Amino acid sequence: MTKIAIVGAGKTGRGFIGRLLAEEGCEILFIDKNKALVDALNERGEFKVSFFGNQREPMMVRGFKAVTWEEADFSDVELIFVSVGGTNLPDVGAKLKEKCKDGKKRYIITGENATKPAKTVLDAIGEPGFAAAEATVFCTTIEDGDLDINSENYPYLQCDAKALEGYVPNISRVRPIDNFGNFLTRKLFTYNAASCVIAYLGYIKGFTDYGEAANDPEVLELLDKNYAATNEVLCKEFGYTPEDQAEFALLSKKKFTDRTIIDTVARNAREPQRKLKAGERIMGPLVLLDQYGADTSVLIKTTAAMLLYDNEGEDKWREIVKNNTPAEILESIGGLPQGSKLSKAILAEYEMLKSK
Repeated sequence: MTKIAIVGAGKTGRGFIGRLLAEEGCEILFIDKNKALVDALNERGEFKVSFFGNQREPMMVRGFKAVTWEEADFSDVELIFVSVGGTNLPDVGAKLKEKCKDGKKRYIITGENATKPAKTVLDAIGEPGFAAAEATVFCTTIEDGDLDINSENYPYLQCDAKALEGYVPNISRVRPIDNFGNFLTRKLFTYNAASCVIAYLGYIKGFTDYGEAANDPEVLELLDKNYAATNEVLCKEFGYTPEDQAEFALLSKKKFTDRTIIDTVARNAREPQRKLKAGERIMGPLVLLDQYGADTSVLIKTTAAMLLYDNEGEDKWREIVKNNTPAEILESIGGLPQGSKLSKAILAEYEMLKSK
């Protein structure tokens, strides 16, 4: 196997992508603009990845080399992972254009949850000879000291198969997915919707700690109820097997209910005006469940709780709530016509929650 490059040796680059590659014995080249980080990695020659809740034994990542862009050599690199902040993607593309002038075909997988990160990198390169695919990063990682990482034990990196133009990485933990757009919808309707269920219903119950909200018996019961309805509908809509979708949903549940991952209700509930948009993480699955005649009660309750949400720093949302009725918000932001069945159900639940 040829050397594999990871651009960005931060917590995701080394703690998740680096860990997945190390588990398969890949030769890793880290590239980072932070010379102090590069020097520290080379000097120590290893770092430890521990797992939240001691779900498995910690592992040591070794056998890598780290360089700055000035030292980077891609002559024996075919596959490049990019894990940097979204604002740094154009610069990465420009550097790759500068460093890869030998005409060899190279494949890029972006591990950054930005808007169209693969396209951003390709646009910055501006030359043929590259294919770039977007990947979804589900794994939470936290830096632990200087180089070590605390991580969720997430086993895969899923990416867009079509964008790789037929190239299949010889890495079992990297999974090219056909119909990647459907996969992103699946993630939105499973992971992101579940996060909202926990955050907004947790808020209504007075929780501030996200892990505590997720493990509240009442919230947990509603979460499972929504998983069951959503799993069934996503299998019908996209053809996933019940076993595959159940595993996918279970991974999200394990993540959200893990008390060792420090998180807040406020962080997950922030900007409800964005999360409430038509086709987004609440309205998207809500409408789909309704189309299939499935149980919409949990998402209806969650939407009602969103309409009641308030927190310091939510100035834009406060302005929206001040100047619009709940019915108007559901129509203008959520795309639900006033008087529609779903709008009526949400408003009835809203009044019930408000009275409490």
